[in-house]
Amino acid sequence: MPRSRYKTLVDAYAADIRSGLLSPGTRLPTHRQLAAREGLALVTASRVYAELEAMGLVSGESGRGTFVRETSLSPGQGIDQKDVAVGMIDLNFNYPSLPGQADLLRTALRQLALSGDLEALLRYQPHAGRAHERASVAKHLKTRGVSVDAEQVLIVNGAQQGLAVTMMALLKPGDVIAADALTYSGFKVLAEALHLEIVAIPVTEHGPDLQALEKLCRQRSVRAIYCMPTLHNPLGWVTPIEQREQLVAIARKHDLTIIEDAAYAFLVENPPRPLIDLAPERTVYVSGISKSIATGLRVGFIAAPAQTVPALERIIRATTWNTPGVMTAIACGWLDDGTVTVLEAQKRNDAQARQALAAGLLKGLRYVAHPSSYFVWMPLPEDVRTDQIVVELMHEQVSVTSAEPFVVSAHVPHAIRLALGSVGMEELREALIKVRKTIAAYL
Repeated sequence: MPRSRYKTLVDAYAADIRSGLLSPGTRLPTHRQLAAREGLALVTASRVYAELEAMGLVSGESGRGTFVRETSLSPGQGIDQKDVAVGMIDLNFNYPSLPGQADLLRTALRQLALSGDLEALLRYQPHAGRAHERASVAKHLKTRGVSVDAEQVLIVNGAQQGLAVTMMALLKPGDVIAADALTYSGFKVLAEALHLEIVAIPVTEHGPDLQALEKLCRQRSVRAIYCMPTLHNPLGWVTPIEQREQLVAIARKHDLTIIEDAAYAFLVENPPRPLIDLAPERTVYVSGISKSIATGLRVGFIAAPAQTVPALERIIRATTWNTPGVMTAIACGWLDDGTVTVLEAQKRNDAQARQALAAGLLKGLRYVAHPSSYFVWMPLPEDVRTDQIVVELMHEQVSVTSAEPFVVSAHVPHAIRLALGSVGMEELREALIKVRKTIAAYL
């Protein structure tokens, strides 16, 4: 077929989708039907759909067909949105805040202004943080079961930068990193940007399928594993100690670096021992205070084996040089005086109250959640497409996230994630009622 004919067909479909003539969720002809109707070779018909999929206009699903996507949504169906429309209830992101936190900040700024060390904060800081601040973080980490020396702690601009620094320092383009088939979307974006190959570990009810991980390590040259053993995002599991020990044994057998993301670990009371405590020689532990305190306080930390600290420090120097001195001083002051401990306890209670509300309003529907987490994962009923639910909820002024941003395997499940921590309780109640009504209509 001449290229102009092929391009004309692609352009015609694209125009119909963008104009709304082909509405979101419309099932397109099969490849064979398209080939027969247009007098094309089957391979050319497949190429038409492949180009439309590359343009983000359709999605192909094995065994079900090719469907028109919702093009009014940003890529990832909400996860990459910079702003939520006025009047929209935002269940995309978690940025929980408690009453009185602004007053805490005012007090901290006044205290900082009166300190004799203020001028020092205007200068460059050591790349990994000042010695006494690293000691403050190390002391705080001990309350989470992480026993490291202050020299093994590096202070960074939030947990996301902590992940970036770790992956840049310890991995190189083309390396293979294992991760749960459903995992934190920010890790996925980082791995793609750094040209790392992610291999998916199938998930079970309580954690990754470790038999599948063992098999992957025998088949591929896996360099590292990224995991969230304490409060997984989006599935909410807390991996039992037996599975943690088994994971560590696999990592030692195959010489894997373990990247332990503990951003939400503070929400779980008395969790099993962290992986860094089980395998301190190969685990890099990443966390911060953006979730436990406020997202605007971009202070995170890395705890790492001593032999990796120079490489991590070089990446901090090459990217941001150091964390802002003022931010770090405030954060470490709150670690030292117990403010962080108090706020973490309050946020655990807040998350539990929100989960209790969700449990009552979503009763009878299928969902997965931890009783102390700020998110709910909802697999959708059979034959219900995610696009349909996301669009219908948008029309109801509720914004949610589809499964797509969390998926690193070939299969994208029809599911949505609800972030419970960013709106008031009454708004959350209203949104959850709408979610229930929208999904229940398909049962």
